[in-house]
Amino acid sequence: MKKLLIALSAVGPGLFLIGYNIGTGSVTTMAKTGAEHGMTLFWALVLSCIFTFVLMVAYGKVTLVTGNTALFNFKKEFKNGWILSLYIIIALIIGELLALMGVMGIVADLIQEGIRLAFDGAIVSRFWIILFFSIVLLFLIWYGRYQAFEKVLTGIVVVMGISFIIVFFMVKPSFSSLASGLIPGIPDTPGSLGLVAAIAGTTCSAAVFIMRSVVVSEKGWTIKDLKTEKKDAFVSAGMMLLLSGVIMAVSAGTLHIYGMKLDNTVEMISLFEPIGGKTAAFILIIGIAGAGLSTIFPIVLIAPWLVSDYTGQPRNIHSTQSRILIFLGMAFAFGTVFLDERPPALMIFSQAFQACILPAVAIPIFILINKKNLMNEHLASTRLNIGIVAVILFSILTTWFAIADFL
Repeated sequence: MKKLLIALSAVGPGLFLIGYNIGTGSVTTMAKTGAEHGMTLFWALVLSCIFTFVLMVAYGKVTLVTGNTALFNFKKEFKNGWILSLYIIIALIIGELLALMGVMGIVADLIQEGIRLAFDGAIVSRFWIILFFSIVLLFLIWYGRYQAFEKVLTGIVVVMGISFIIVFFMVKPSFSSLASGLIPGIPDTPGSLGLVAAIAGTTCSAAVFIMRSVVVSEKGWTIKDLKTEKKDAFVSAGMMLLLSGVIMAVSAGTLHIYGMKLDNTVEMISLFEPIGGKTAAFILIIGIAGAGLSTIFPIVLIAPWLVSDYTGQPRNIHSTQSRILIFLGMAFAFGTVFLDERPPALMIFSQAFQACILPAVAIPIFILINKKNLMNEHLASTRLNIGIVAVILFSILTTWFAIADFL
């Protein structure tokens, strides 16, 4: 047990980012992809996770060498770097607010379905469900400690992951379809380009790399911990690939076979109920709702964190400025109540939007990690440079996919 706790503490930032990344956005994107196209877009997930590892290592290395977080380095090292930093802040906040509307809408739909199953068809308005969770989350952030509550919700995310793995073996998807999904190809159907962009946006997310810099800094690691940082990044990217791949495969082995498109998250619950009864449905509801709620914390905290990162001020979520930003963020949680767009569609759009920000974080880190007077003897290796260049090309391609699908 002692060795296990030491191992977990050594990969702290990676576990944090898994809890952040494998949320409702990942579940929705992977489930919808599997439902509509089977495993044909599995290659996009594999590439996204490989590139996530590459950028995690790059951002972590620059932070370890300089002792500064990403946005502060951009502002300091580039001429007019404050413009780039502000662009990243604004773009990430817009993307996260769109995601917040989708996440809270999905959580409300799932809780609504859980109440219906538990109380013989009783229906509670989505507005009241969102209001309840908004008040609870605001209270916890206002007066409580985020770290303790986040650990509980991360545990629920783990339960979600285990439940999908169990269902994966129950469904027994074809391994030949998994292998065929590694061959790059895009189905000639409406929305397929947007799904590729969404897979990249939810996995190889610009927010993850900016936050990677922050959590590595919070860990207190130095350049002596470079090997540990790489192991941490590998664990994080590997777990993202495993959990996201399992969700896609389960959806491909069930929803895709039955011809369901997952326009509504509740469809997934209604499909799994016959497999394992109401118990399975409740476990799935708790797991996905928990994943969503654990994701909401970083989403509403990202604005105050980014502002603190940019200004070089200590991160204090109880300051007046942070509380105002958090309150304004939570107000967007009610977006799906007033919009006609279904939460899963809104979630896919928000993840595709995230892909458009990726070039703005991939290109600057390539420049910084090859800057001699900044990195000294710790310049990027040839292999790492090739990886970052590949990420840049991938980011430009997925950005074009997102724009083309939107148009």
